Amino acid sequence: MKRIAIIDAHPDPDPGRFGHALVSAYAHAAKEAGHEVREIRLAGKDIPILQSRSQWMEEPVPADVKPGQDAIKWAQHIVILYPLWMGDMPALLKAFIEHAFRPGFALSYEEDKRVPKKLLRGRTARLIVTMGMPAFFYRAYFASHSVRSFKRNILALAGVEPVATSLIGNVDGRPKHRERWLKKMIDHGANGD
Repeated sequence: MKRIAIIDAHPDPDPGRFGHALVSAYAHAAKEAGHEVREIRLAGKDIPILQSRSQWMEEPVPADVKPGQDAIKWAQHIVILYPLWMGDMPALLKAFIEHAFRPGFALSYEEDKRVPKKLLRGRTARLIVTMGMPAFFYRAYFASHSVRSFKRNILALAGVEPVATSLIGNVDGRPKHRERWLKKMIDHGANGD
C-alpha cells in the first residue's frame, strides 16, 4: 500500500468540472484498495505569485500552500490533475509549484555544486491533464510541450521519477468517453499508480 498525495489543480471550484470527478474517482478507488490518501484542492486558495528571487529563497511558504507541501513530503506517490490552459498549466498551479518546490524542500543549493541536490527522491508521480482538443493532436502538434517541461524541469529536477501521464482530450465530448476515463482513474487509484 502507498501514501498518495492528490493535488486537484483545476482552478474552477465548480463541482461539475470533469477534472474534479476524475480526482474523486481516483481518490475513492485508492482508499478502497487500502492506500492512504491526502487530497489537496487548489480552487479558491489564495496563492500569490512570486515576484523576486528573495521571496523564493527567504520568505515563508503561504498558508494555503503548506498543506500541499506537507502532503507531497508525506507521499510516496503524487498525483497532479490540471486542465491545459493556453497550452500550459493554469497560473494557480504554477504559483503553487513555485512556492511548494522551494529550496530546502524540493532542492538544496550547495555552494560548491552547480546542480542542486534533489530532495524529493524516492517518489513517483502521475500527471493527469485534461484538454478540449484531442489528446493525439496535443501530442503530435504541440509535442506535449508543457507536460514534458513539468516532468523534466520541475518533478525530475527535484527527484520525482518516474512520472506517468494521462492526457485526456475532448473533455466536453460524449458521455461514453468520460465514462472510459473515469474507469481508467479508478484502475490507477486502485493500483496506486
